[in-house]
Amino acid sequence: MISQHTFDVVVEWLSYSPDRVQLDYELFKGKTNQYILISSASVYQKPEIWTPITEKTPAYNPYWTYSQSKIKCEETAMKYYRNDGFPVTIVRPSHTYDKTKIPLYGGYNAIDRLIHNQKIIVHGDGTSLWTLTHHKDFASGFLGLFGKKETKGEFYHITSDEVLTWNQICRTIGIALNVEPNIIHIPGDFIKHFDSEWGDGLLGDKSHCMVFDNSKIKKLVPEFKAEIPFSQGAKEIIEWYLSDKSRQYVDNLINWKYNEIIGWYEKGLR
Repeated sequence: MISQHTFDVVVEWLSYSPDRVQLDYELFKGKTNQYILISSASVYQKPEIWTPITEKTPAYNPYWTYSQSKIKCEETAMKYYRNDGFPVTIVRPSHTYDKTKIPLYGGYNAIDRLIHNQKIIVHGDGTSLWTLTHHKDFASGFLGLFGKKETKGEFYHITSDEVLTWNQICRTIGIALNVEPNIIHIPGDFIKHFDSEWGDGLLGDKSHCMVFDNSKIKKLVPEFKAEIPFSQGAKEIIEWYLSDKSRQYVDNLINWKYNEIIGWYEKGLR
């Protein structure tokens, strides 16, 4: 029974509604020294203000319900902090990945399309700036927050300082595969017409330039250094998938979606 225990740190990874945060408050009030809510860097203001994003950048995303839900979770947690001293720390990861997480749409389908020289969609003109953070780098900053009283009521993003365009991301994966990607650029709002979930994620997040100032986490956790470039991460991803046939699952529905969007877009160009 939780009622019989106390905790140094509680981390909530899977909160997508204020109700979940409220339940955590009811369960852990007076029972934990630190409650870390995992939010998302996608909450930051869209359209973006073109300066490196800091924790003071407003949380406002009118495009994506996922981000709106995360904002409501943050607001609920901070209400409990202000009204009752609940020891809240909010962490906003950006695009954090490991060897299983392919940053292109479609999971392994994207790798399979690259291998077979099929067209791969990159949204917009592929030049929006994006930040990919290796999970080991994230962990070094994240664990450094544990047990620090000065984090109560504070927000932190923990990201890499490496910034890539989406064209570079796709080509870096291609280099790991020893292929040249057959890229087709398609606007995010066109993609949304065929796939609202994919489109909302683009219009509410990935189509925007996301470049972060990590000064706050670096000041608190001096040992935090994001040292793993995506060129290394891409090799890890490719090696993991190609080393085991069971991981090489091609979803025909996703391929159909790719081809449908590409087909209609190319018809419109004629």
